[in-house]
Amino acid sequence: MVYSLAASTLTVAAPIGCDTTSVEDVEPTAAEVRGPSRVLVTGADEEMLVLEVTVANKVVVRLPRVEVGQGITTAVAMMIAEELDARLADVDIPLAEARAKGNQYTGGSSSVSSLYDPARALAATARARLVTAAARRWHLPARSLRTRDTMVVAPDGRTATFGSLTAAAARIQRPDVSSKPKPASQHKVIGRPTGRIDARDIVTGKAKYAGDLEVAGAKPTVVARPPTLGGRLVSVDDRAARAMPGVHAVVKVAGGVAVVAESFHHAFNARDALRITWRPGPLAPLSDAAIRSRLRAAVPSAGAPPRGSAQVEGEFEFAFVSHAPMEVLTAVADVRADRAEIWFSSQTPMDARESIASAIGLPKSKVRVHVVRGGGSFGRRLNYDAAIEAALISKAARRPVKLMWSRGDDIRHGRMRAASHHRIRASHAHGRVVAFSHAMASVSESYERQGLAVQGGVVTVAAGPLPSDSGLYDFGHISGSSGSVELAMPLGAWRSVDSGTMRTAEEIVVDEVAATLGKDPVAFRRGTLRNKAVKAVLDKVAAAGHWGRPLPSGQAQGVAVHEEYGSCVACLVEIDATDPKNPRVTKVVMAADVGTAVNPRGLEAQLMGTAVDGISTVLRAGLHIDRGAVREGSFADFRYARQQHSPLRFEAHIMPSRREPGGAGELGVPAAAGAVANAYARATRTKPRRFPINF
Repeated sequence: MVYSLAASTLTVAAPIGCDTTSVEDVEPTAAEVRGPSRVLVTGADEEMLVLEVTVANKVVVRLPRVEVGQGITTAVAMMIAEELDARLADVDIPLAEARAKGNQYTGGSSSVSSLYDPARALAATARARLVTAAARRWHLPARSLRTRDTMVVAPDGRTATFGSLTAAAARIQRPDVSSKPKPASQHKVIGRPTGRIDARDIVTGKAKYAGDLEVAGAKPTVVARPPTLGGRLVSVDDRAARAMPGVHAVVKVAGGVAVVAESFHHAFNARDALRITWRPGPLAPLSDAAIRSRLRAAVPSAGAPPRGSAQVEGEFEFAFVSHAPMEVLTAVADVRADRAEIWFSSQTPMDARESIASAIGLPKSKVRVHVVRGGGSFGRRLNYDAAIEAALISKAARRPVKLMWSRGDDIRHGRMRAASHHRIRASHAHGRVVAFSHAMASVSESYERQGLAVQGGVVTVAAGPLPSDSGLYDFGHISGSSGSVELAMPLGAWRSVDSGTMRTAEEIVVDEVAATLGKDPVAFRRGTLRNKAVKAVLDKVAAAGHWGRPLPSGQAQGVAVHEEYGSCVACLVEIDATDPKNPRVTKVVMAADVGTAVNPRGLEAQLMGTAVDGISTVLRAGLHIDRGAVREGSFADFRYARQQHSPLRFEAHIMPSRREPGGAGELGVPAAAGAVANAYARATRTKPRRFPINF
């Protein structure tokens, strides 16, 4: 359903997944209100897109999602341009600020799939009304008109821009032509490889991130943080810091001591001049070895294997991993006695608004959250700890602040992917797998959610069902169970969440089962995969990557597949591990079936990013815990893949499809990681069990 809005220009709104039996007014945000006559109307769900055609011939869609580099603004612009027959350059996709009601969640590889129908319906409705307005102006049948290049065209060649028709179109209640979206066979924009609409702004510095914003009176702010996770402030001598030039305020906050100064240079210098005594955090007695031991002990028992079967077994360890987005956490906050305004990049702005309001003691209606583009996320901006911290500092300092976490802050005190331990057993008999068991334990976030009192920083939680199954293959009886260990440390959803470790471990075991049965890894997968689409992407990478071609000693190929989010992917990797301590992935070939690929070029970029994630987390990048502290503090020691570690050749093959889009942003991580691990194992003739391998 799409609803018109009373306005001086054509403005329509489309709820996503709404209940159309209930229609009610929605509290408009300030950015969505330019005149007293506008009323927003939507369904009970109230998660909606709002489209406006301006007199300047711009199509503006206020997007209830955040752009963090994944290209969602470009994808939505393409959907809108397709149905409106507008030029892509005429479509603007600003980010909607936090609303009072609805769903503004960006995550779970869900944005394109959830917006595909509403965005197209929205634009198709707008097009029908614009065409009707032109037809009535020219006294012509509406069906005789067509649209192109952000204008309506008459049979005699007359044209009218959408902007010139917007006021008349806003008054039309019942269009004279169909407002149904086009069939896929008529798509000219959707499915065409397209550069990002914001690419020029990004490379020229025009694109604005939180750190670029000029908010009146907001001063650069940094925080001195404890050396251990969860450490507490005992005392601070701030006399020297306060006496330094450019320092405006020094205030205590929950995470440490904040310095507000004239510039970040002044702020960092003053922070370093603070003399602080810290109480160690609850994890101070623990380091990596103890954490790994506790995880291993928390893995549930798999039970007895089927009688008469032989076993292929493996135990796998995955380290903590930082999100480490290129743009560090930054938030601007202006908290007054009766209101507050916050600017930051958020995947969950409505939740953030509520939490910020609670933290500073204001009603939610008095807190305004502006959603700003983010320079990367990988799940990190699902959490909004930096925004809450900025708001509390602004309240305590009684002035606007621009808080920036340093890279060291981000890696040593930011969220991270949980460490985990996996125990997998594949039971085979008569040349086939008859049972497959995957038991695992990971560090859990629930201590934070439930406010548990964690004795000594750790609690072991009872086992439960595995969060996802292993039913990709026809492996007979499939079972899974999970346990967890509670550690008082900041954790968060990291790209592909559980699948990135679980499926990596499973794909390693699949290779080892194939070797035990004397079968080629690709042929074995083809014979046991349940889904034809997964077989198709596997066949594609095997053919395109020349699976099985001879390679010199110390070099090898590896392959892996994954299915999730209504999509599937396969990855083939070639690696040079002549020096096992310095392996280099030389080639990556990926194939994905995501249904309709709105922007194949954007999807290729997503897959390329997942390949780098797989290379990094399997071979090089992880976090060590030393006596309650994160050892790594920058990209110098958190060794994410750089250009010299990236594949010399990368190919992405997008499978043709006309079904609706599935998810893609996180899809490729498990397949890429599994393929890298399998290639390394074949090249070195080893069985890697701890990741990253060179840690």
